[in-house]
Amino acid sequence: MLVWARTSDRPGQKVARSRGAASIFKAMDVQIFGVKKDADTRKALRFFKERRIKVHFVDFKTRGPSKGELRRFTDKHGVDVLIDRDAKRFQALGLQAAYYGADRWIEIAMDEPLILRLPLVRRGQDVTVGYDDTEWKRWQVG
Repeated sequence: MLVWARTSDRPGQKVARSRGAASIFKAMDVQIFGVKKDADTRKALRFFKERRIKVHFVDFKTRGPSKGELRRFTDKHGVDVLIDRDAKRFQALGLQAAYYGADRWIEIAMDEPLILRLPLVRRGQDVTVGYDDTEWKRWQVG
């Protein structure tokens, strides 16, 4: 998309400039929930930063997830996708043999967010669990 802009060094002359990703996708603000030390969370932050998309990062180390936020992700993907059974914290808590309902898993995840598959990314009603750059690219197009 081209935008006509006036330059200050040559009054009256118009120059065509292309809009950057930030202006085209200005309405695309995303929230990333995760932990700074997590590699996939860092990759997600870098993905959106490279595309100049505004990101609101919520660090689970300082502020745990709310029940409503977790419910939004489980409604779309299910609790089995949300819980990372290979996570170190999941193993340390001895939850390998646990078979709880969705509500109980959400309660556990509120207290122990490191058992979640990170990052949790949200744009409006669109949500993803884990690093999913193909879906995020679709968000840019749509």
